Amino acid sequence: MSTAGHSAYRGRFAPSPTGPLHLGSLLAALASWLEARHAGGRWLLRIEDIDPPREQAGAADAILHCLQRHGLHWDDSVLWQSQRSAAYDSALAALQAGGHLFACACSRRELGPMGDCRRGCRERGCHQRGAPERPASPYALRVSVPATFSAHWQDTWQGEQDWPLGATLRDFVVRRKDGLYAYQLAVVVDDAAQGITDVVRGADLLDSTPRQRLLQQLLGYASPRYAHIPVLTDRSGQKLSKQNLAPPLEATAPAHNLRAALTALGQTAPPAEVSSVEALLAFALAHWEPAAVPAQPVVSATAAH
Repeated sequence: MSTAGHSAYRGRFAPSPTGPLHLGSLLAALASWLEARHAGGRWLLRIEDIDPPREQAGAADAILHCLQRHGLHWDDSVLWQSQRSAAYDSALAALQAGGHLFACACSRRELGPMGDCRRGCRERGCHQRGAPERPASPYALRVSVPATFSAHWQDTWQGEQDWPLGATLRDFVVRRKDGLYAYQLAVVVDDAAQGITDVVRGADLLDSTPRQRLLQQLLGYASPRYAHIPVLTDRSGQKLSKQNLAPPLEATAPAHNLRAALTALGQTAPPAEVSSVEALLAFALAHWEPAAVPAQPVVSATAAH
Protein backbone atom coordinates (compact mmCIF):
# COMPACT_ATOMS: atom_id res chain seq x y z
CA MET A 1 0.00 0.00 0.00
CA SER A 2 1.10 3.55 -0.56
CA THR A 3 2.44 5.75 2.19
CA ALA A 4 0.30 8.57 0.81
CA GLY A 5 -1.69 10.14 3.59
CA HIS A 6 1.05 9.64 6.19
CA SER A 7 1.51 12.73 8.31
CA ALA A 8 4.67 13.75 10.16
CA TYR A 9 7.43 11.22 10.67
CA ARG A 10 6.77 8.68 13.44
CA GLY A 11 9.43 6.06 14.07
CA ARG A 12 9.81 3.44 16.79
CA PHE A 13 12.12 1.04 18.56
CA ALA A 14 10.50 -2.23 19.60
CA PRO A 15 12.72 -4.56 21.65
CA SER A 16 11.63 -7.85 23.20
CA PRO A 17 12.45 -8.32 26.92
CA THR A 18 14.23 -11.62 26.35
CA GLY A 19 17.51 -10.25 27.67
CA PRO A 20 19.59 -7.09 27.95
CA LEU A 21 20.38 -4.86 25.00
CA HIS A 22 23.61 -5.57 23.11
CA LEU A 23 25.55 -3.55 20.53
CA GLY A 24 23.33 -4.79 17.69
CA SER A 25 20.27 -3.60 19.61
CA LEU A 26 21.88 -0.19 20.16
CA LEU A 27 22.61 0.05 16.44
CA ALA A 28 18.91 -0.30 15.62
CA ALA A 29 17.83 2.02 18.42
CA LEU A 30 20.34 4.72 17.48
CA ALA A 31 19.64 4.56 13.75
CA SER A 32 15.89 4.79 14.29
CA TRP A 33 16.35 7.65 16.80
CA LEU A 34 18.61 9.59 14.42
CA GLU A 35 16.24 9.11 11.49
CA ALA A 36 13.28 10.33 13.54
CA ARG A 37 15.05 13.31 15.06
CA HIS A 38 16.64 14.28 11.72
CA ALA A 39 13.16 14.33 10.16
CA GLY A 40 11.82 16.44 13.03
CA GLY A 41 9.51 13.58 13.95
CA ARG A 42 8.65 11.53 16.99
CA TRP A 43 10.42 8.42 18.26
CA LEU A 44 8.26 5.90 20.10
CA LEU A 45 9.10 2.93 22.25
CA ARG A 46 7.24 -0.37 22.28
CA ILE A 47 8.08 -3.34 24.49
CA GLU A 48 7.15 -6.53 22.63
CA ASP A 49 6.36 -8.67 25.66
CA ILE A 50 3.97 -11.21 24.16
CA ASP A 51 6.12 -14.32 24.57
CA PRO A 52 6.35 -14.97 28.34
CA PRO A 53 8.22 -18.30 28.02
CA ARG A 54 11.15 -16.49 26.39
CA GLU A 55 11.15 -13.36 28.55
CA GLN A 56 13.78 -12.72 31.18
CA ALA A 57 12.79 -11.34 34.57
CA GLY A 58 13.76 -7.70 34.86
CA ALA A 59 14.77 -7.37 31.21
CA ALA A 60 12.11 -4.80 30.32
CA ASP A 61 13.16 -2.43 33.09
CA ALA A 62 16.81 -2.98 32.17
CA ILE A 63 16.07 -2.03 28.56
CA LEU A 64 14.34 1.19 29.59
CA HIS A 65 17.22 2.10 31.89
CA CYS A 66 19.82 1.28 29.24
CA LEU A 67 18.16 3.48 26.62
CA GLN A 68 17.98 6.37 29.07
CA ARG A 69 21.66 5.91 29.99
CA HIS A 70 22.47 6.26 26.30
CA GLY A 71 20.42 9.45 25.98
CA LEU A 72 17.79 7.83 23.77
CA HIS A 73 14.64 9.30 25.29
CA TRP A 74 11.34 8.37 23.71
CA ASP A 75 8.23 10.42 23.05
CA ASP A 76 4.80 9.48 24.41
CA SER A 77 4.07 6.57 26.73
CA VAL A 78 5.68 3.17 26.29
CA LEU A 79 3.34 0.74 24.53
CA TRP A 80 3.35 -2.73 26.12
CA GLN A 81 2.16 -5.52 23.87
CA SER A 82 1.07 -7.60 26.86
CA GLN A 83 -1.74 -5.06 27.33
CA ARG A 84 -2.94 -5.24 23.73
CA SER A 85 -4.88 -8.52 23.59
CA ALA A 86 -8.18 -6.85 22.69
CA ALA A 87 -6.60 -5.12 19.68
CA TYR A 88 -5.07 -8.38 18.44
CA ASP A 89 -8.35 -10.26 18.89
CA SER A 90 -10.10 -7.54 16.90
CA ALA A 91 -7.60 -7.93 14.08
CA LEU A 92 -8.06 -11.71 14.10
CA ALA A 93 -11.82 -11.21 13.91
CA ALA A 94 -11.38 -8.90 10.92
CA LEU A 95 -9.17 -11.43 9.16
CA GLN A 96 -11.72 -14.16 9.86
CA ALA A 97 -14.58 -12.00 8.59
CA GLY A 98 -12.64 -11.53 5.37
CA GLY A 99 -12.19 -15.28 4.95
CA HIS A 100 -8.42 -15.16 5.40
CA LEU A 101 -7.98 -17.36 8.51
CA PHE A 102 -7.97 -21.09 9.06
CA ALA A 103 -7.25 -23.34 12.04
CA CYS A 104 -4.28 -25.69 11.82
CA ALA A 105 -3.36 -28.47 14.26
CA CYS A 106 -0.34 -29.72 12.30
CA SER A 107 2.82 -30.60 14.19
CA ARG A 108 6.13 -29.11 13.07
CA ARG A 109 6.97 -32.42 11.43
CA GLU A 110 3.86 -32.16 9.27
CA LEU A 111 4.58 -28.64 8.01
CA GLY A 112 6.24 -27.81 4.71
CA PRO A 113 9.86 -26.63 4.31
CA MET A 114 8.76 -22.99 4.70
CA GLY A 115 6.76 -23.79 7.83
CA ASP A 116 3.41 -23.65 6.07
CA CYS A 117 0.53 -26.10 6.34
CA ARG A 118 0.61 -29.00 3.88
CA ARG A 119 -2.04 -31.30 5.39
CA GLY A 120 -5.25 -29.80 4.06
CA CYS A 121 -6.26 -27.67 7.07
CA ARG A 122 -6.81 -24.74 4.75
CA GLU A 123 -9.30 -26.61 2.63
CA ARG A 124 -11.28 -27.56 5.73
CA GLY A 125 -11.36 -24.13 7.32
CA CYS A 126 -10.11 -21.31 5.12
CA HIS A 127 -12.24 -18.79 3.28
CA GLN A 128 -15.23 -19.57 5.50
CA ARG A 129 -16.77 -16.43 6.87
CA GLY A 130 -17.64 -16.89 10.50
CA ALA A 131 -15.92 -19.42 12.75
CA PRO A 132 -13.53 -21.80 10.95
CA GLU A 133 -13.62 -25.51 11.61
CA ARG A 134 -11.81 -26.07 14.93
CA PRO A 135 -9.70 -29.21 15.38
CA ALA A 136 -10.16 -31.13 18.61
CA SER A 137 -6.43 -30.83 19.45
CA PRO A 138 -4.61 -27.51 20.08
CA TYR A 139 -4.47 -25.43 16.92
CA ALA A 140 -2.84 -22.36 15.51
CA LEU A 141 -4.58 -19.73 13.44
CA ARG A 142 -2.97 -19.13 10.07
CA VAL A 143 -3.44 -16.55 7.32
CA SER A 144 -3.64 -17.86 3.79
CA VAL A 145 -1.24 -16.16 1.35
CA PRO A 146 -2.80 -15.51 -2.07
CA ALA A 147 -0.74 -17.24 -4.75
CA THR A 148 -0.48 -13.98 -6.67
CA PHE A 149 0.67 -11.81 -3.75
CA SER A 150 4.00 -10.03 -4.17
CA ALA A 151 5.51 -7.40 -1.91
CA HIS A 152 7.37 -4.53 -3.54
CA TRP A 153 9.03 -1.64 -1.77
CA GLN A 154 12.08 0.60 -1.94
CA ASP A 155 14.14 -0.06 1.15
CA THR A 156 16.24 2.86 2.35
CA TRP A 157 19.42 0.81 2.72
CA GLN A 158 18.73 -2.57 1.15
CA GLY A 159 17.43 -1.09 -2.10
CA GLU A 160 14.55 -2.21 -4.29
CA GLN A 161 12.75 -5.23 -2.89
CA ASP A 162 10.57 -7.66 -4.83
CA TRP A 163 9.24 -10.62 -2.86
CA PRO A 164 6.77 -12.94 -4.68
CA LEU A 165 5.58 -14.30 -1.35
CA GLY A 166 2.61 -16.20 -2.76
CA ALA A 167 4.89 -18.25 -5.00
CA THR A 168 6.90 -19.58 -2.05
CA LEU A 169 4.66 -19.50 1.03
CA ARG A 170 1.11 -20.78 1.34
CA ASP A 171 0.30 -19.45 4.82
CA PHE A 172 1.79 -18.33 8.14
CA VAL A 173 0.83 -18.27 11.82
CA VAL A 174 -0.87 -15.26 13.40
CA ARG A 175 -1.87 -16.95 16.65
CA ARG A 176 0.14 -19.84 18.01
CA LYS A 177 -1.08 -23.19 19.33
CA ASP A 178 -0.36 -22.06 22.88
CA GLY A 179 -2.74 -19.12 22.39
CA LEU A 180 0.01 -16.49 22.19
CA TYR A 181 -0.17 -13.91 19.41
CA ALA A 182 2.42 -14.18 16.68
CA TYR A 183 4.98 -11.45 16.12
CA GLN A 184 3.79 -10.77 12.57
CA LEU A 185 0.26 -9.93 13.72
CA ALA A 186 1.18 -7.91 16.80
CA VAL A 187 3.75 -5.71 15.08
CA VAL A 188 1.36 -4.84 12.25
CA VAL A 189 -1.51 -3.99 14.59
CA ASP A 190 0.72 -1.88 16.83
CA ASP A 191 2.50 -0.05 14.03
CA ALA A 192 -0.94 0.99 12.77
CA ALA A 193 -2.17 1.93 16.26
CA GLN A 194 0.91 4.08 16.91
CA GLY A 195 0.69 5.72 13.49
CA ILE A 196 4.20 4.56 12.55
CA THR A 197 5.27 6.01 9.20
CA ASP A 198 8.84 4.67 9.12
CA VAL A 199 10.30 1.41 10.40
CA VAL A 200 14.06 1.27 10.96
CA ARG A 201 15.27 -2.17 12.06
CA GLY A 202 17.84 -4.88 11.37
CA ALA A 203 18.14 -6.62 8.01
CA ASP A 204 17.50 -9.94 9.78
CA LEU A 205 13.82 -8.89 9.72
CA LEU A 206 13.82 -8.18 5.99
CA ASP A 207 12.00 -11.42 5.22
CA SER A 208 9.28 -10.55 7.75
CA THR A 209 8.33 -7.44 5.81
CA PRO A 210 6.43 -9.21 2.98
CA ARG A 211 4.21 -10.99 5.52
CA GLN A 212 3.60 -7.76 7.36
CA ARG A 213 2.74 -5.93 4.15
CA LEU A 214 0.21 -8.66 3.33
CA LEU A 215 -1.41 -8.28 6.75
CA GLN A 216 -1.46 -4.49 6.33
CA GLN A 217 -3.25 -4.95 3.03
CA LEU A 218 -5.77 -7.43 4.41
CA LEU A 219 -6.50 -5.23 7.45
CA GLY A 220 -6.72 -1.99 5.47
CA TYR A 221 -3.67 -0.37 7.07
CA ALA A 222 -1.20 1.94 5.36
CA SER A 223 2.28 0.44 4.97
CA PRO A 224 5.15 2.32 6.60
CA ARG A 225 8.36 3.06 4.75
CA TYR A 226 11.04 0.48 5.59
CA ALA A 227 14.74 0.91 6.28
CA HIS A 228 16.73 -2.19 7.23
CA ILE A 229 20.18 -1.55 8.67
CA PRO A 230 22.98 -4.12 8.46
CA VAL A 231 23.06 -6.76 11.19
CA LEU A 232 26.19 -6.91 13.33
CA THR A 233 28.07 -10.21 13.36
CA ASP A 234 30.86 -11.56 15.55
CA ARG A 235 34.24 -12.82 14.35
CA SER A 236 32.71 -16.13 13.27
CA GLY A 237 30.03 -14.39 11.21
CA GLN A 238 27.25 -15.20 13.67
CA LYS A 239 24.62 -12.52 14.23
CA LEU A 240 24.84 -10.64 17.51
CA SER A 241 21.63 -11.54 19.30
CA LYS A 242 20.28 -12.38 22.72
CA GLN A 243 19.69 -15.94 21.55
CA ASN A 244 23.37 -16.24 20.60
CA LEU A 245 24.40 -14.80 23.99
CA ALA A 246 25.79 -11.55 22.61
CA PRO A 247 27.53 -9.61 25.39
CA PRO A 248 25.21 -7.03 26.95
CA LEU A 249 25.95 -3.33 26.66
CA GLU A 250 28.06 -2.00 29.49
CA ALA A 251 25.68 0.55 31.00
CA THR A 252 28.56 2.42 32.62
CA ALA A 253 30.19 3.14 29.25
CA PRO A 254 27.42 4.74 27.15
CA ALA A 255 29.75 7.14 25.34
CA HIS A 256 31.99 4.25 24.22
CA ASN A 257 28.96 2.28 23.09
CA LEU A 258 27.56 5.20 21.08
CA ARG A 259 30.90 5.72 19.33
CA ALA A 260 31.01 2.03 18.41
CA ALA A 261 27.46 2.17 17.04
CA LEU A 262 28.20 5.29 14.99
CA THR A 263 31.27 3.59 13.51
CA ALA A 264 29.22 0.55 12.52
CA LEU A 265 26.72 2.90 10.88
CA GLY A 266 29.49 4.46 8.80
CA GLN A 267 29.11 7.87 10.40
CA THR A 268 31.69 10.60 11.00
CA ALA A 269 33.57 9.92 14.23
CA PRO A 270 32.95 12.62 16.84
CA PRO A 271 36.14 14.45 17.91
CA ALA A 272 37.81 13.20 21.08
CA GLU A 273 36.73 16.28 23.01
CA VAL A 274 33.09 15.38 22.40
CA SER A 275 32.75 13.13 25.40
CA SER A 276 29.33 13.38 27.07
CA VAL A 277 26.36 11.35 25.88
CA GLU A 278 24.39 14.52 25.14
CA ALA A 279 27.25 16.04 23.12
CA LEU A 280 27.82 12.79 21.21
CA LEU A 281 24.17 12.54 20.22
CA ALA A 282 24.07 16.22 19.24
CA PHE A 283 27.15 15.72 17.04
CA ALA A 284 25.74 12.52 15.55
CA LEU A 285 22.46 14.22 14.71
CA ALA A 286 24.14 17.27 13.19
CA HIS A 287 26.32 15.02 11.02
CA TRP A 288 23.81 12.23 10.34
CA GLU A 289 24.34 10.93 6.83
CA PRO A 290 21.97 8.07 5.89
CA ALA A 291 23.83 7.46 2.63
CA ALA A 292 26.92 6.48 4.64
CA VAL A 293 25.16 3.54 6.31
CA PRO A 294 26.55 0.35 4.71
CA ALA A 295 24.12 -0.84 2.05
CA GLN A 296 24.56 -4.51 2.87
CA PRO A 297 22.78 -7.07 5.06
CA VAL A 298 25.62 -7.62 7.59
CA VAL A 299 28.70 -5.89 8.98
CA SER A 300 31.27 -7.22 11.42
CA ALA A 301 31.04 -5.95 14.97
CA THR A 302 34.82 -5.99 15.15
CA ALA A 303 34.90 -3.03 12.76
CA ALA A 304 32.88 -1.00 15.24
CA HIS A 305 35.58 -1.05 17.92
